[in-house]
Amino acid sequence: MAESTLNANPGCRAWRFDRILIGDDWQRDVEVRVDGRGRIAGVTTGVEEVRGETVTGWAVPGVPNVHSHSFQRALAGLAEGPGPDSFWSWREVMYSFLARLTPDDVEAITAQLYVELLKAGLTCVGEFHYLHHPPGGGVYDDPAEMSRRVLAGARTAGIRLVHLPAVYESGGFGGRPLARGQERFGMDLEGVARLHELLRSEARDPCVSLGWALHSLRAVSPGSFRQVAGLLAGSAGDGIAPVHVHVAEQRREVRECIADRGARPVEWLLDHAPVDERWCLIHATHATGAELAGVAQRGAVVGLCPTTEANLGDGLFPLRAFTAGGGGFGIGTDSHVSRSPVEELRLLDYGQRLRSESRAALGDAGEKGDSAPGSESTGGAARSGAGGALSGAEGALSSAEGALSGAGGALLRHVWRGGSRALAADCGSIERGMQADLVVLDADHPALVGRLGPAVLDSWIFSGTDNPVRDVMVGGDWVVRDGRHSREDTVGRAYARTVRGLAAGG
Repeated sequence: MAESTLNANPGCRAWRFDRILIGDDWQRDVEVRVDGRGRIAGVTTGVEEVRGETVTGWAVPGVPNVHSHSFQRALAGLAEGPGPDSFWSWREVMYSFLARLTPDDVEAITAQLYVELLKAGLTCVGEFHYLHHPPGGGVYDDPAEMSRRVLAGARTAGIRLVHLPAVYESGGFGGRPLARGQERFGMDLEGVARLHELLRSEARDPCVSLGWALHSLRAVSPGSFRQVAGLLAGSAGDGIAPVHVHVAEQRREVRECIADRGARPVEWLLDHAPVDERWCLIHATHATGAELAGVAQRGAVVGLCPTTEANLGDGLFPLRAFTAGGGGFGIGTDSHVSRSPVEELRLLDYGQRLRSESRAALGDAGEKGDSAPGSESTGGAARSGAGGALSGAEGALSSAEGALSGAGGALLRHVWRGGSRALAADCGSIERGMQADLVVLDADHPALVGRLGPAVLDSWIFSGTDNPVRDVMVGGDWVVRDGRHSREDTVGRAYARTVRGLAAGG
């Protein structure tokens, strides 16, 4: 037995998993006990006695989603006409869309999104929330109205939520006034601190926590960045609340930042904000090697949103150089043109392969940085070969390299570790004290049948678009069984009514 000191609390629940990822490798016949707060109370390998339900399949930690704007789920597909040709013109379409959204709309859209995320294996979501006010501006009677609707959608779906209300002070660099379409966003540091106070009782739910968001350098004043350190140590409570910021997503943003502040966005942020391991820099697409080395040295995480970044034409983040320098990253679904960790990770990996003209996407397994185009480098994550990939001797679950030695496992290792750090959430691994957020992959699914060792996770990430996620647990509660969410029909009907109403009103 790997661990024999189990929590004897009679309120604990127990499951026996026939195949589960413990550390870096698969284990058979593992009992996982979960306490009344939804945390793992004990993990015991090699159990013979069945004290709870037996769960078949390949069980892995749930995947953290570091960046979401939930209302944009209903916008996906509406900004692909001949007019929008850049991030900035897409933004105008988004402003027009959200001008009609009511609190009821946001709750229905959020619940639908979160059900979809869970069914894909994303169990914890960082909601970067800046839709604070009624259409046209003003305030709701309850300043936290829109935040509460996001939390209500999360409760309906049963997802773990890290709510990140955003500071949004200006319409651009130089303190420009909020433009038409941005009136719903306006919120200063004091306002966000007030939201924290109003929502503090909500955060007593073990599946809800609070963090901070600073929308971007163009929307937040230099003075507010200087004040962040005091707020984190004060009204944020225990000082470990995460801090997220959009930065260096577009080249135009870089040019405007240099003109206004005399430095590139990431450079300025590192010099003027208390960036440390609590921070998550969303996108950071157009950052230099020196800037990214600084990010890695500070212990901050980069939040990459590959499908949104591709949809908006942002560019490719230099992932290989960043990970070679010890940088950590997580993934987010952002505008929700995709709601799948598989699509995000596959596009992230394939973009790096195209950039480097090699099959090594990551630089943390012997790679010393990006190879120039035409290079013959084949470094990066170890590749699993045919040996050990298919079922052989009974009980042999892994090849010598281990479950995470392939490209898919290497990507997942990063996003489990980096995503949980970016959200200050105890998730991303199956061990005592962590949140019981688990995903069970169907071992009989065509993408996974006969697979063993690193081939299991490689096949999940790199074997088509069919979804092999069968069961999903959040905080010890099953929210998806046999590929279905218990509330998906009710949630789906409410979402359909909402989007039809928005279409009719447009």
